[in-house]
Amino acid sequence: MKVDLGGIGVLVTASSRGIGFNVAGELLKRNARVVVSSRNEENLRKALDELSSYGEVYGVRANLLKREDLETLVEKSREILAGIDALVWNAPNVSCEPCLAHEAGYNDWLEAAGLHVVAPGYLTTLLVQAWLEKKRKGVLIYLNSVSIKEPMPPLVLADVARAGLIQLAKSVSRTYGKHGIRAYNILLGSFDTPGARENLRALAEERGKPFEEVWEREVLSRTPLHRTGRWNELGSLVAFLLSDEAEYMLGSTLIIDGAMTRSVVL
Repeated sequence: MKVDLGGIGVLVTASSRGIGFNVAGELLKRNARVVVSSRNEENLRKALDELSSYGEVYGVRANLLKREDLETLVEKSREILAGIDALVWNAPNVSCEPCLAHEAGYNDWLEAAGLHVVAPGYLTTLLVQAWLEKKRKGVLIYLNSVSIKEPMPPLVLADVARAGLIQLAKSVSRTYGKHGIRAYNILLGSFDTPGARENLRALAEERGKPFEEVWEREVLSRTPLHRTGRWNELGSLVAFLLSDEAEYMLGSTLIIDGAMTRSVVL
């Protein structure tokens, strides 16, 4: 039975394709009102065309690396939704990845920090300020990766930067939980997205291997289920965390990876 989100207003970032797009779709199917975002106007238009059949969805163009765009994203989303009830944070790939540490330049590290620390941190600040001012509850869900538990060297920049989201969710929950503001991290395993396929295709070319062979070894064979995650599985988890039933779990980090990772500690 799907959780009915009762028309809550949710902002989902970097959601014109891939993980963000599919999560937005799952939330719409569960009766949320959703704002999706992308820095690419054409991709945003296509996403809105596809998602509109599921429910009430709107789009705001935003480059997550620009302060003014982050502020506009929150302002416009608040106007559209008559207040934001929740943020589902998703980030695009760092431009140079897959790349190893010795291949990264200064600007690559700046981009990683901007996408995985500054942008989610500043959006959190803006939303928490608004919720406190209006005396509203709010939920923050940071879509993260299990590779912060078991590093994947070609994703070193993103992994180093987004590890801080664990601290952010715990800090926000401990500081503002008494005001009804709670935050969570979801560590994702492998999902079949255009970005994942682009990264694996680049890795296959670098190794001189067929894409299918690398996809099998690096993705499918890493879980006993021998498959990627399903969007309804991720959607159900996100919807549960948005519901009041997850209140006592505030600050938690949850894993959805089909037992891909071997580590038993975070």
